[in-house]
Amino acid sequence: MRKFVVLITGAGGEIGHGLITRLAGHDARRIVTLDVAPLDAALTPMVHREITGSILDTNLLDAVVAEFEVDLVFHLAALLSTRAEFTPVTAHQVNVQGTLNLLEFAQKEGESHGRPVVFVYPSSIATYGLPSLEAKTRAGPVREDEFTHPTTMYGCNKLYCEQLGHYYSRHYKQLAAETLSGKIDFRCVRFPGLISAITVPSGGTSDFAPEMIHAAAKGEPYRCFVRPDARIPFMAMPDGIDALMTLSAIPGDRLTRTAYNVGAFSPTAAEIREVVVAAFPGADIAFGVDAKRQGIIDTWPGDVDDSAARRDWGWAPKYDFERAFSEYLIPTIRGRYEQEAERAHGRTR
Repeated sequence: MRKFVVLITGAGGEIGHGLITRLAGHDARRIVTLDVAPLDAALTPMVHREITGSILDTNLLDAVVAEFEVDLVFHLAALLSTRAEFTPVTAHQVNVQGTLNLLEFAQKEGESHGRPVVFVYPSSIATYGLPSLEAKTRAGPVREDEFTHPTTMYGCNKLYCEQLGHYYSRHYKQLAAETLSGKIDFRCVRFPGLISAITVPSGGTSDFAPEMIHAAAKGEPYRCFVRPDARIPFMAMPDGIDALMTLSAIPGDRLTRTAYNVGAFSPTAAEIREVVVAAFPGADIAFGVDAKRQGIIDTWPGDVDDSAARRDWGWAPKYDFERAFSEYLIPTIRGRYEQEAERAHGRTR
């Protein structure tokens, strides 16, 4: 008898930390994780099975199919935007081939146990590509099907995988004698820049916001790589986890799309700096623009239209700009480094 579980790939990343913690307290399913690196020790007790390996290893995925009955997949594993630009071929292998492997895995699971596998996929505002700053200003909040001409490898990967998920869910092998589509219920959240207070920024192009806070909390200088007027949408990680959890649980007949925008707040880099400096007086945060990374940010929307998510599955963020920083990000990150300083002081006494 195979075991009934939820599978999380890329479980050791920023989203995985919050998702595992939330699922462990609110879902009856046992959790199986798959990541190329071991999980943090704090997460291990929450997990039924931790598998260390790659989503590119199809033999490993076949072994999971054989042992577990998976009816929910959170496919988080990805090579993020900045690293993807330096290694586009590797990014394609991980982000596209890896996702294709997981879709085939979910198709096999769905065919095996006779009901659709809910497949939740985090996408990104990197799927957008606005042609100029003037167009970005004129556009206002951007809808899902507008300006989908990404300029980064990561954005291209994500947009294509959204389309792959739609194909597997609605049109898989449509010329076959028997209907094979419908074994996957693909649901995608197109995230803005996600900011976590728990994990350290890991190379995303939108990481200038959390990097400011971490540097200020450590008392280190920081040179922000975008202009003061640079504006993109952001979201506090707890709201990101809420979005994934809510979308995974909503009845499928309420969904009119396979990919949904979600938004929360859209400050400029200067507004973020102002809040961080107010919380950490004397923080040394200046602007040293990286023209290439700024060029990527300029192609992303200043805000997104998430009315479809609000209408179809009741999306509403709990954290606006003020609450995200004053109640979640700043106190949590400040406490992290105060504890580290106390431990270091204790070791040197």
